[in-house]
Amino acid sequence: MSQTVFAGPFVGREEEVARLSGVLERARDGESRAVLLAGDAGVGKTRVLDEVAARGARLGMTVLTGHCVDLGDVGLPYLPFTEILGALAADERFAQAVAGHPVADRLLGAGPDAGREDPGPGPRAAGGDGRLTLFEGMAGLLADLSDIAPLLLVLEDLHWADQSSRDLLRFLLSRGLLQRPAGGAPARRLAVLASYRADDLHRRHPLRPLLAELVRLPAVGRLDLRPLPDADVTRLVRSLEDRPLPESTVRRIVERAEGNAFYAEELVAATDAEAGGVPSGLADVLLIRVEQLSDTAQRVLRTAAVAGRRVEHDLLRDATDLPEAELEAVLREAVGRQLLVAGDGGTYAFRHALAREAVYADLLPGERSRLHGTFARLLAERGRRPETAAERAHHYRESHDTAEALAASLEAADHAQRLRAPAEELRHLEAALDLWAAVDPSARPAGEGCERVTLMLRASAAAAHAGEAHRAVSLTRAALAGIGQDADSELAARVRYTLAGTLMNVDNLTSAFSYSSEALALIPAEPPSPTWVWAAATHVLAARQVGDNATALSVARRALGMAERLNLADARADLLISLANMEGEGRRSPEARERLKEARELARGAGNAPVEMRALFSLAIGCYEAGELEECLPWLSEGLDRARRAGLLSSPYPLEMRYLHLVLLYTLGHWDECARTAASDLAVLPAAAGYTVGPALYVTLARGATEEAVERARALTSGRFDWMATLVASIVLTDEAAGRGDAEEAVARFRSFVEVLTDDAGTPPDVTVRLAGLALAGVADAAVAARADGDDAAVRRWSEVAGELLETARTVALRGGSGAPQGPEGRAWLARAEAEVARAATGPDPVAWERAVTAFGFGDVYERARCRARFAEALLAAGRREEAAAEARAARETAVRLGAVPLRESVDALIRRGRLGDAPAAAAGDRAVALTARERDVLRLLALGRSNRQIGEELFISGKTASVHVSNILGKLSAASRTEAVAIAYREGLLTG
Repeated sequence: MSQTVFAGPFVGREEEVARLSGVLERARDGESRAVLLAGDAGVGKTRVLDEVAARGARLGMTVLTGHCVDLGDVGLPYLPFTEILGALAADERFAQAVAGHPVADRLLGAGPDAGREDPGPGPRAAGGDGRLTLFEGMAGLLADLSDIAPLLLVLEDLHWADQSSRDLLRFLLSRGLLQRPAGGAPARRLAVLASYRADDLHRRHPLRPLLAELVRLPAVGRLDLRPLPDADVTRLVRSLEDRPLPESTVRRIVERAEGNAFYAEELVAATDAEAGGVPSGLADVLLIRVEQLSDTAQRVLRTAAVAGRRVEHDLLRDATDLPEAELEAVLREAVGRQLLVAGDGGTYAFRHALAREAVYADLLPGERSRLHGTFARLLAERGRRPETAAERAHHYRESHDTAEALAASLEAADHAQRLRAPAEELRHLEAALDLWAAVDPSARPAGEGCERVTLMLRASAAAAHAGEAHRAVSLTRAALAGIGQDADSELAARVRYTLAGTLMNVDNLTSAFSYSSEALALIPAEPPSPTWVWAAATHVLAARQVGDNATALSVARRALGMAERLNLADARADLLISLANMEGEGRRSPEARERLKEARELARGAGNAPVEMRALFSLAIGCYEAGELEECLPWLSEGLDRARRAGLLSSPYPLEMRYLHLVLLYTLGHWDECARTAASDLAVLPAAAGYTVGPALYVTLARGATEEAVERARALTSGRFDWMATLVASIVLTDEAAGRGDAEEAVARFRSFVEVLTDDAGTPPDVTVRLAGLALAGVADAAVAARADGDDAAVRRWSEVAGELLETARTVALRGGSGAPQGPEGRAWLARAEAEVARAATGPDPVAWERAVTAFGFGDVYERARCRARFAEALLAAGRREEAAAEARAARETAVRLGAVPLRESVDALIRRGRLGDAPAAAAGDRAVALTARERDVLRLLALGRSNRQIGEELFISGKTASVHVSNILGKLSAASRTEAVAIAYREGLLTG
């Protein structure tokens, strides 16, 4: 790390530096940690990081620094990590380790440009987000390097980080890089310090959700760099000048600086200005400082500002066209004035980003345009390297050279695609599309794929790969609008069936059916053509989604015959999958599975990965629906492995497989693995795929973290409508309302969710049966309470409601979404619903609950335990105490193993109430389980004496929410005050140190 030379001594920040130094010492000894350093612009983040980095170097750590750069709307994928890898590649100590990791060559541009796999034609856009291999490679490299020497990674200005860098940072910090390896492997000696401007984080800033995730990780802390106290600013001001400053001047500077070290330094540096020249704003201060330079130095500084925060010496020399000696002289002048600092590799950087921003903003429009054009030309003369394409695009655009900007934007998009950075690829493609109309047709790039409609379809695919499904729809709609009346009918059909596919991905099913119908009508079925076959395959999916199974079957059978005539193996595979899902008992039947296996082989042979993914998903979900849970896992494993190798992990069917994998882990009772896998998936999944980790919310709720589960479930439904996200939320929120004893809300949630999840043909979702069983638990509780109070009217009302919900559940369970009765899971939930209705009408029925226990024996561990608890209650009411005790013990054992605190507490209460044996005393660890992860974070801050407001600021929540968490902690620990809660926590081992 190149050390910045500061004008004065390091002042203040003793507490912050001590904390960060402690992090470094622990990291050196094998306890890896990360700290996010937040502060306003100019408050001293870089100065603190330099001071701590110097201490790290003295501790024997290797310091590696990566900077994020603001280039407006231009993204430079993985820039800070590329800078770090560049430093590593130049260090002989790490040469062997770096050489053993292809990720270094890939990011540094030395490796082969492996293009995205072409899966062939199909109804869904192909391509993928193969970042996982890159991410794991980076994590492996850092782990290996930390074995050689303890590492300190410094990442500056995260508020300017590109999306790919943010995703990679999320992955590194959440995928165990900071945790002690299992199996006695050597501890990782690694510390990560990352800074960002807190005052730049508006409510919709893309860094905010990442920060909220990271601060929840146990090995990640946050440190807010507050304004310096006036006493420290005074010391700083006096140290900056050899000559004594008048007391009035010092006081004025301290007052105006408002604790900001950079403000103070700049105000001191501007004291040579004429009377009245001290500005009120920082930009004015900076410009006064600049105007104190010679004319030539000012010209060099303005030129450097156009280049960006950092510029190479040779590039600056060529842009200014100054003789070497004269350039060195003015650079020395700028460095002496602390406006520029010299860095490694013959580069110069503005001492602070604000200085560069102020100089840049002061340029005249013509001057700015001319200098951007100069830099674009110079970069192009260096060989138009792919890694400079983004910078060239930026400079050409700002210089109004639209033709070159268009060409460079397309180059940058290609480079981002090779780096598997879909968000940056999308941004460059959208920039190209914005420039398209302004470029003369003769000056536009030529070649296949360089037509506007084709670029829109490519951008739509990139948007889908980046997890922006709605943006994909918008771009495909734009492609449709761009097709003229005389457009080729096959292209017109392709755009329409592609639009239908993107609309299905955002659950706009009626419109998808309409566009797939148009696509099919645009081209004749005879003579046979691949375009008609694929249009038909898409129409089959859309027709089935809107409940028109007759049309779907008819078109699928006709298209299958045509695909066989044309020898379109992947189209045959896609149509075989559709027929396997629709015919007979659907995908869970043995006949359907054989057809799906045939489809998998056909798609694999044709190299169409998306269709192969669909076949593997259908095989997996078919096993699940048949109640063959263990048989489901190999198909999921194969499917996700295939998706990983093809770079398709963010495409629709692999996302469904991720969700199903977590459902299996939850259902089979592997809850810790479910939670770990969900956290791992979140590190690489697009934000729009948040529903895939939904089963982890079921675990969160069942373990007693009710508030957290509800908050996250509601967040799933806070944006645009997403069918799967709504399904996940419906399960969590209905179960929570029933568990809270609010029967009215449980029923209301059941009705509203079933309504919103019902398809356009009026077919209720299969989850209706589960939601009914959950809501009926609350209804039965209300009826039991009314019966105990002698309120016969309320009993009758709740019994009628129960009957209504049961009738709805029976209709769906016996019909199923495909027209066939539901499998073991649906039958089990129906049995539970029937038992709850009996409990509401007449009281607990042992026969009904025994049927429910047996039905959940297909593999749902937690629901079987919940039914066993009710069965024990029914047996106790029937006087069958010994059997009741056995069922209660079995339910409790499962609850303890799963960490299902509410269920364990409920069973313990039943054991005590029924005198079924000694109720086990609560273990010391039970309270630890009862505290949610967020409550443990709050407890830690309580122990540090933080107020509710301070807790909220550190955890990115409101003070009111922090207050609620504090109240929950007091209740769970039976504490009368915050102090007592902390004392109890230390006594019971919930806090250490």
